[in-house]
Amino acid sequence: MGRTLLIDKRDSVAVCTMNRPSVRNALNRELVRALRAAITELDEDRSVRVMVLTGADPAFCAGLDLKEWGSGAGPASLDYPEYFGALPPHDKPVIGAINGPAATGGLELALSCDFLLASERASFVDTHARVGVMPAWGLTVLLPLRVGLARAKEMSFTGGFIDAHTALAWGLVNRVVPHEKLLNTAMELAGMCAEVDPTALTQLRRTYDEVAGLQGTPAFATERAHSERWQETMFDSSALEARRAALLERARRLGAVGSTQDSGGDRPGS
Repeated sequence: MGRTLLIDKRDSVAVCTMNRPSVRNALNRELVRALRAAITELDEDRSVRVMVLTGADPAFCAGLDLKEWGSGAGPASLDYPEYFGALPPHDKPVIGAINGPAATGGLELALSCDFLLASERASFVDTHARVGVMPAWGLTVLLPLRVGLARAKEMSFTGGFIDAHTALAWGLVNRVVPHEKLLNTAMELAGMCAEVDPTALTQLRRTYDEVAGLQGTPAFATERAHSERWQETMFDSSALEARRAALLERARRLGAVGSTQDSGGDRPGS
């Protein structure tokens, strides 16, 4: 993928590191295209179960490379693909490990991940309006889903930074960890995801994404339709007991055996 994007495969997890630290990993055309190609390639790689996206310190991503834009090359975001969002369509989870500032297009890139972990050095800002451009990678769709409409508007209208702990309180990130533990924590969670049956994980991820923009009855109906289709075409009842036993063994290792041992654990449709 060249020097602008580093790929490190560790067992079933692929770590993608944006590597333009001198410009805070600003998104020029080369990096955008490398990132899109990498996500597509890794999604098709059977040895990879989960992806982690991060940046080379000191930043996660400063957004579009305004120097490139100013030179007349045009913003990378206007190199519109045939899909919506910062990342191409993919089935495997992408965990964002936010190691520093995520600004504007970098914030949109973070929002395209399934969930986010933040270093204590992380911060988040949307400066689209201050720069005089409009979001094109789903900011107005995805940011309200994470933090609520009013807080999303506050971020976009003011261009004010929020720190990692505010992002945690607002629901933008799942966890805040010491900077030196960020990647290890991301790898730990990625490894847990990789333990899950990949077909089931893909289906559940698709359901979450399809339901995300719905409310009320349509949301419940969509989930039910996905569940029924899974039961009819993909559910393997012969593997259920083995999976139940594996869950109990995992719970014992973690010291979390509880009522699931007596109830028989999760059942299809429960």
